[in-house]
Amino acid sequence: MRLSIVIPTLNEAPEIQRIIQRAFVLRPVEVIVSDGQSTDGTGDLARSAGATVVTGERGRGRQLNAGARAATGDVLLFLHADCWLESQATEQIEAILGDETVMGGAFRQRIDDERPIFRWLESGNAVRVQWRRMPYGDQGIFVRRSAFESVGGFAEVRLMEDVLLMREFRLRRWRIELLPGPIHVDPRRWQKHGVLRQTLRNWTLLAGLKLGISPDRLAKYYAPNSVVPER
Repeated sequence: MRLSIVIPTLNEAPEIQRIIQRAFVLRPVEVIVSDGQSTDGTGDLARSAGATVVTGERGRGRQLNAGARAATGDVLLFLHADCWLESQATEQIEAILGDETVMGGAFRQRIDDERPIFRWLESGNAVRVQWRRMPYGDQGIFVRRSAFESVGGFAEVRLMEDVLLMREFRLRRWRIELLPGPIHVDPRRWQKHGVLRQTLRNWTLLAGLKLGISPDRLAKYYAPNSVVPER
């Protein structure tokens, strides 16, 4: 397995070198930082940490696709900048992809906050993947490159590109598996907005998507200068 890690960024200078160091623990063939024209030196810091940097138009879907195009691996792991995996994740991915019917998957979360409500969130998100085969980006989506390219990659939208990609996989009845991980998730978005408020906003956005509202139109409810997922 040749694993390529793609990380979309926007103004992540304070943490980017640590983010990349953690990614290299997974022993990928490369770590690609796809930067949305940061103004704080994120790209230069990423290069100094050993990452390949591509720069382009801001927007998670566009940035993830740009990173994927630059990748050379046959397995793509898309990591958000506020998430990181422990070293055993590599063996977990390789083992599950030994089954040729599995096209990709994601990981159980560990949100780095000890409050009980976060254990509830982790469990609910795991159930969503197990029963609906619908992982989100903050669960560390990995896919076979061949499958990713056959569906045309991510929709080039400002948010919910992860939902739209997994919809394509479900339409083809491709197997998506949940791995134990864990993937560690920074709780900053819940701390900023409040757990219940954040969850209700997410449900509202998902309902809007189901009703046919454009993801780019829905994106106005998100911080305009962030590519960090807020689900």
